[in-house]
Parts: sequence; structure tokens; C-alpha cells
Amino acid sequence: MKLEKILYLLAIFLCSLPFISPPVALLIGIILALTVSNPFQVTVAKATHILLQASVVGLGFGMNIMQAVSAGKEGLWFTVLSIFSTLTFGFFLGKNLKVDKHTSFLISSGTAICGGSAIAAVSPIIRSDEKQISTALGTIFILNSVALFLFPWIGSFLHLTQHQFGVWAAIAIHDTSSVAGAASRYGKEALQTALTIKLERALWIIPLGIAASFIFSGRSQKIVIPYFILLFVGAMLLNTFIPSIHPISKSIVFISAIGLKITLFLIGTRLNKELISNVGFRPLIQGIALWLFISVMSLTIVTYLVK
Repeated sequence: MKLEKILYLLAIFLCSLPFISPPVALLIGIILALTVSNPFQVTVAKATHILLQASVVGLGFGMNIMQAVSAGKEGLWFTVLSIFSTLTFGFFLGKNLKVDKHTSFLISSGTAICGGSAIAAVSPIIRSDEKQISTALGTIFILNSVALFLFPWIGSFLHLTQHQFGVWAAIAIHDTSSVAGAASRYGKEALQTALTIKLERALWIIPLGIAASFIFSGRSQKIVIPYFILLFVGAMLLNTFIPSIHPISKSIVFISAIGLKITLFLIGTRLNKELISNVGFRPLIQGIALWLFISVMSLTIVTYLVK
């Protein structure tokens, strides 16, 4: 156990170094998860959640609110179209594949909005059991990991502008952490566009949760609202209108980028053999089909309609 703790702590230190990119940090986490048992398994989920939110808010100190609003307006119609089409396709796909109703809805919600955050928010509302939640999370986490490596390569191959890539990543990659990781690798403008649209997208957890509460139980239930998005907006406002904080902002952004890499490492450590084995063939097929659907659709629109 002592050796395992040392290995994990060394890996965290390694991920904080400048030459380790976000995808590599995720890969290190996955390799450790598949080869060494995690001595911090109990605290990883909570730590990941807190560190991701803190890192996202910190990255806001490197962004301009005017540019963010412009990106958000452009991505709004795209967000609405992609969410409703993905949820609709996911419903029929799950039904035809005979995937459990709750599991199918969780996978569709995670793909349509913001990955694990959407699943965590919706699962108690529709009263999903542990098996259904772990299946959906496993499916999303596996595809997230693939996207983090694959998307920057595709973007470069197709010569997407940073703005185009940011819009595409925000729509087609599930979790905020992987969106930020892929976009930060592509460029500063890509990161700003991607985070703005992705966090705007995350607010759709609220209407989705309300709809789910009536569909599955016939009555409204408590919904977890991602309030940290307000702090992200506040950070952008401070950076835009108070130039005197810019020297401090640079340090905050630098630390937040390290926090993001450690977050991706922690996410990788959750992709252990047990989680992968719990996914199952049909839910994985549904997840892949939905992911390909939203990825190809959004890439096509981005290529021809977004400059």
C-alpha cells in the first residue's frame, strides 16, 4: 500500500511539470489504474469534482468576457440543436438496442450535455441504481479518453481554425475536463471558445433534470445546479475590466492549467478494469453511435458555417 501511494503521488507531481500535456496526464492515470490499485479510490471522485471546478474558474482569469459572450451567442443555436437531436436519437437507439431505460437515458444525457456531470445530476432524479450509473459513466469516460487524444489530431488534419475547433470540442466532447484538455492543446482562443460554450451548455442540466423528473416519476425533484459557472463568469469580468490584476491573473491561469492536468490524471485513475468490465456491449455501442452522431454532425456544421 505504501508503494502504491508513493507511485500515485509521484505521478501527480509528474503531471504538474510543464512538459506533460493534458492527454499524457490522462494516459498516465489510465496506465496506473490498469496496473496498480488506487490507494485513494474513496477520495478521487470528490477531489476530481472540486479540482475541476476550481481549475475552470481559474482559467476564466485568462479570458475576455466580450469575446466569450460573442462565442456564446454563436454557439447557442448550435447547442439547442445538438442537445435535442442527440437526446432524440439516443432514445430510439437505446430502444432498438434494448438497453435498460435508465442507462440509455444517462448515456444520452451525458453525450448531449456535459458527460459525467450530467449523469451525476440526473441519476438521483430518475432513481438510477449503482449498476446503471457505473455503466453510463464507464461508457462516457472511455469515449472521453479517446476524444482527448483524437480531436486535436483531427482538427489539425482538417486545418480547423482555433475558433472552429473550440466550437466543435464544446459540442462533441462529453466532459468539461476533456473539452478543456483538448482545446488547451489546440490553442488559447480554442480554449476560451470551448469553455464558454461548454459551460453555457452545462446549464441545460436544469431543464433536462426537470423534464426527467416528470418523465420517470411524474413529479418535480431537486436538481443540482452548477453554480461554479457564475464564478467562472466573475473571473472573466475581473480580468476584462480590472487590468491591474493581469499580473496575478497570469499566475492563476498557470496554476489552473496544472490543476486541469491533475484533474485529467485523476479521471484516468478511475478507468480501472472493474469500471470497463461493467460497461457491457450494448450500452457501449449506444455510446459510440451517439458520440459519432454528434461528432460528425457538429464537425460538418462547424466546417461549413463557422468561420
